[in-house]
Amino acid sequence: MDDYAKEIGEIQREVDLLVEEEGDAQTIAELEMQVQVLTAIYEQAQELLEQGAQDAELRRRLALRGYGEWNLANVYAFVYETAIDLPDEGHKKFVTLIGHTDFAGLLAS
Repeated sequence: MDDYAKEIGEIQREVDLLVEEEGDAQTIAELEMQVQVLTAIYEQAQELLEQGAQDAELRRRLALRGYGEWNLANVYAFVYETAIDLPDEGHKKFVTLIGHTDFAGLLAS
């Protein structure tokens, strides 16, 4: 398990504990949103990482953009930084937008 999955898991455990203890609803909602966004980014980073394993041009483009070698940390950084520039149309739409964005296509362009 990598650091990103651990972080998501830790936040989810915090949510679960707050729900069990009937904690502050706003805090729970904010943490749940954070889990959803981080999960969407992580899943896209994993998918792009797999694509790049078979595509030297994607790996080259990542390096050209200043992210360095092809590894999870650098691919995640690209996906994260690209995702935060996506239009903000509300949380649910944002998570959906992340999940439907062609990050490989954005990297290749």
